[in-house]
Amino acid sequence: MKFGIFYELQCPRPWQADTEHALYQNALAQVELADRLGYHYAWEVEHHFLEEYSHSPQPEVFLAAASQRTKQIRLGHGIIQLTTNHPARVAEKVACLDLVSNGRVEFGMGEGASITELAPFDRGMEDKQAVWEDAVRCIMPMFRDGGWEYDGPYFKFPLRNVLPKPLQKPHPPLWVACSQLETIELAGRCGIGALGFQFLSAEMAHAWVHAYYNAFVRRQQRLADYQPNCNIAMVSYFMCAETDEEARRRADGVTFFQFSLAYYSSARNRERAAPGTVSLWDEYRKWKAANPELAQRALTGGLIGSPETIRRKLRRFQESRVDQIILLNQAGRNTHTHICESLELFAREVMPEFVATETEHQEWKRKVLTREIELEDIDTTPFKSRDGVGKGVAIGNLAPTAG
Repeated sequence: MKFGIFYELQCPRPWQADTEHALYQNALAQVELADRLGYHYAWEVEHHFLEEYSHSPQPEVFLAAASQRTKQIRLGHGIIQLTTNHPARVAEKVACLDLVSNGRVEFGMGEGASITELAPFDRGMEDKQAVWEDAVRCIMPMFRDGGWEYDGPYFKFPLRNVLPKPLQKPHPPLWVACSQLETIELAGRCGIGALGFQFLSAEMAHAWVHAYYNAFVRRQQRLADYQPNCNIAMVSYFMCAETDEEARRRADGVTFFQFSLAYYSSARNRERAAPGTVSLWDEYRKWKAANPELAQRALTGGLIGSPETIRRKLRRFQESRVDQIILLNQAGRNTHTHICESLELFAREVMPEFVATETEHQEWKRKVLTREIELEDIDTTPFKSRDGVGKGVAIGNLAPTAG
């Protein structure tokens, strides 16, 4: 099992003149520390206009800065929105970042989450998956030598040679954001790595892994000519401290993350309140005061606790055969000091046990991909809600009042 760290660059109000500057500099310092400690991946999102929830509209800038402070850690787009970026610009960004990082880029792709983000770019919720698929078909040949032209339903591109080309050949590893079981299966069919932006139990992770590998092995049908990437990663809330109680105290930002995610998710198909008219932080504090038990219960999930508690939870995830766990602890007002201490304690007392099993895991994967091992089809009905979205989202019990 490998481990990554994950950044939305959350920025709760009130904002001071240097709030965002400190946020970016602290996050870069955390990535630099993670590199020294042996973490494998650093993932950075792309979001637009989501006040307080995410102040990360240009992940390639952040990742380029991180590339000059680090040596080994892989630098992941988690994700680039293919709906709000022109395909040629995406290919250029990925290739440039791959060159300045000496070939450490992971190319994660996605659609965008809500009308708040998509509408200013003249994109709608109803066709965003189709736009994503068209963008994939347009982008991938741009990484090859020579010119390329494309005439698709959403993108038209005249004959040009898109430069530069990435250092990794034929291109950096491909990933796609997945927030429901259906998109996990889609990732497998497309032959693309799955970034599971869902907060799952170990039992659900087991079902998702089987669905992904069975689609990858038995029903793969790529969207274009690209190198497949068979990997599945899952995001988990994270804070490691000497005791469970201290970890939960330090991880208070997790409940703000859940609250603000619920706020924007509940308005996927409509505009939110006018900019600057709602303080999510203030609304969160009101909700927390009114729902202390729910707020406390939210901190019992994920990888939040002492090294022994986290080890116990990770052993269950390890049995599911997830390739990578992505740790999220830059959330709300979690402090830079606590985030760094958490990364250090986990790397020292937890991570070595699970990294040591990577060779065995890769041998299991080889056998699955060559069909020496056949994975059973798991009934995934218990892991779906009526609209098809997995029930593992920790935000399900949080009822935002803002806006």
